[in-house]
Amino acid sequence: MQQGLIGLITGLLFGIGLAVGGMTDPARVLGFLDILGAWDATLAFVMGAAVVTAAIGYRLVLRREQPFFAKRFTLPNRQDIDKSLVMGAALFGIGWGLIGYCPGPAIASLPAGQPATVGFVLAMVAGMGVTGLLRTR
Repeated sequence: MQQGLIGLITGLLFGIGLAVGGMTDPARVLGFLDILGAWDATLAFVMGAAVVTAAIGYRLVLRREQPFFAKRFTLPNRQDIDKSLVMGAALFGIGWGLIGYCPGPAIASLPAGQPATVGFVLAMVAGMGVTGLLRTR
């Protein structure tokens, strides 16, 4: 239960940060991706701030012997590039470029109730379900 509550709080903070940073506005995201047109550099600063914050945070947290709410750190250790990674990255990039949403900002935008956002999230969940089914075969 404690980890679920921490996950909820963390997710809410992440969603608020996405909204404050403008990442939940597909027009702003598409403007950022339009490097040959009316480029909007705002999100470059948002991403830069996120990278700096994460870098500092990792340095501080990994100095500890163990995390606050777990018995040990669980860090990714895979370094191989496989077909699933390449396909997932390609689909992510295509979706982001066409729609202006990636999963986190789309979920954070759901409370606004925009039909396009709801449709995107439903399609994303359906895609994850189909992927899960295909992986079990």
